[in-house]
Amino acid sequence: MLNKFCKSPLYDVSRRLSRVAGGLEKANLVIKNARLVNVCTAEIQEHIDVAIACGRIALVGEAAHCIGAETIVIDAGGQFIAPGFMDGHMHIESSLVTPSEFARAVIPHGTVAVCADPHEICNVCGLDGVKAMISDAKSTPLKVMMSAPSCVPAVPGFEDTGASIDADGIKEMLSWDGVMGLGEMMNFPGVINGDERVHAELSETLKADQIITGHYPPQETGKGLNAYIASGARCCHESTRAEDVLEKMRRGMYAQIRYGSAWRDMPHIIGAVLENHIDDRFACLVTDDTHPETLVEEGHIDNILRLAIGQGLNPVKAIQYVTINTASCLRMEHEMGSITPGKCADIVFFDDLMDIHVTRTIIDGEIVFEDGAVAYKEAKRPFPKHTYHTMHVGGQITKDSFAVRVPKDCASQDSVRTRVIEIVPERTLTTERFVSLPVAGGMVSSAPAEDVIKMAVLERHHKTGTKGIGFVKGFGLKRGAMAQTFAHDAHNLLVAGTDDEDMALAARTLIECGGGMCAVLDGAVLAIVPLPIAGLMSDKSVEEVAEQIRQLDAAWKTLGCTIPSPFMTMALVPLACIPQIRLTNRGLVDCRTFRFLDLFENK
Repeated sequence: MLNKFCKSPLYDVSRRLSRVAGGLEKANLVIKNARLVNVCTAEIQEHIDVAIACGRIALVGEAAHCIGAETIVIDAGGQFIAPGFMDGHMHIESSLVTPSEFARAVIPHGTVAVCADPHEICNVCGLDGVKAMISDAKSTPLKVMMSAPSCVPAVPGFEDTGASIDADGIKEMLSWDGVMGLGEMMNFPGVINGDERVHAELSETLKADQIITGHYPPQETGKGLNAYIASGARCCHESTRAEDVLEKMRRGMYAQIRYGSAWRDMPHIIGAVLENHIDDRFACLVTDDTHPETLVEEGHIDNILRLAIGQGLNPVKAIQYVTINTASCLRMEHEMGSITPGKCADIVFFDDLMDIHVTRTIIDGEIVFEDGAVAYKEAKRPFPKHTYHTMHVGGQITKDSFAVRVPKDCASQDSVRTRVIEIVPERTLTTERFVSLPVAGGMVSSAPAEDVIKMAVLERHHKTGTKGIGFVKGFGLKRGAMAQTFAHDAHNLLVAGTDDEDMALAARTLIECGGGMCAVLDGAVLAIVPLPIAGLMSDKSVEEVAEQIRQLDAAWKTLGCTIPSPFMTMALVPLACIPQIRLTNRGLVDCRTFRFLDLFENK
């Protein structure tokens, strides 16, 4: 696969690199006296120099002969240097800021490249939304390797989105500069069962000689997993058990061990490599979704490294997981992921191997972060107008919009057995439960004492007026309501709460501001995070959005919710491609059998 993400293609500069290495020409930049984390051999090499020219590495070893009058020399003073960190699977939209603002947030933490799946904005704005993301990303030094969204919608026939992408759309996107493969193929039943539409997308990707990124959440490692990998899927970030990680690696699939703001699988599954003494070349660390507060307060890939090392993972191995292993997963190891001759000069500096805090970041031979500040000139571009004003909800929203009428034969009862979605904090899976909910005046209401609240998903793209209403357990909400338009993957208007009036106010608030997230109590808006770009991203700085999230988090606590990153967990309730059951704008969906479910037991 031709690399389009580095400053200079190797074929243009190979002669100069050879001459610099031989001392016939002088380097642009030389790093001296470093402790090299050699990810090729899993060792630390002392007193290493690195000579850089044309954005690539010419020499690793002794570089005195590469220094000329105009060569910039950095004395590492015994600091560690390692390849720049790579996030092999993530969604920029989940940071709630634009790609250029995301880059400003993560480059100081040593992130030099990300494989970003823009299926969030694609579900709202289609191909034009992906183009907008690519355009903005190109204004930064961060290597944003976009993948073509494969599942728009994620589960056809069970939800409504703002756009629909088929194999022709995939073929077009794969031809764009800035796109390097197929986004996570969430329709695993379609893959396994030979769905022609799904396999047409896979075929276009393989014909383009690009990679297929995967999404296989079932806790099944037999024929289904084999069928999925046989289709060409190269990696998967959806493992929630150590045995899933182990079996995927045994089958030659890259196991992307996830730790983000809300999906904190890594501590539960890192044992797959710690306890089995296996060759872990197929192990990677990824974030998937990281919100702005985490980026500002904790970091990005560097945060996962510190946590994984704290779990007992050898620090050099941990660095391999986010450098050479990730580069190999993305079929980019010939260009990135190691500090070796010919590779792109993406390098991070830090003092402590056991507690990694980046002090300098170099991308393509240019210093982009040092002395506590970004060192590149920002050139942000405004997002196109069509990505704004995407709230198109049909009909007026009132408290009656959220009424749930009991079945006629249960109208005289005090309660009714109701199917409930139970969430698991910090995990992506849900559980199907049956709970007896109170009935009054022929209507079913929430039961905060039982930790059960009402939830609704309203279609917001085409004014269809369709909506699904159900109940969810696990948020701890005691009163009020919350709403958000960041709601995987269709990103319809998601509203939950204990009071129908507050739910209506929360919904109307987001319709009026163009999308976002808010919390409401007793007829007043406690906190709001406006996300005017596709109802997914802010046009403010990451620090400003982080402060808005802190205020929202405080409001959630006022309503009774104490789980980590509740809005991220809430956003998964409509995600119909992950078991067990979910709620979309068309109703309750069984994500094991892919059929609609009745809200009430035996009805």
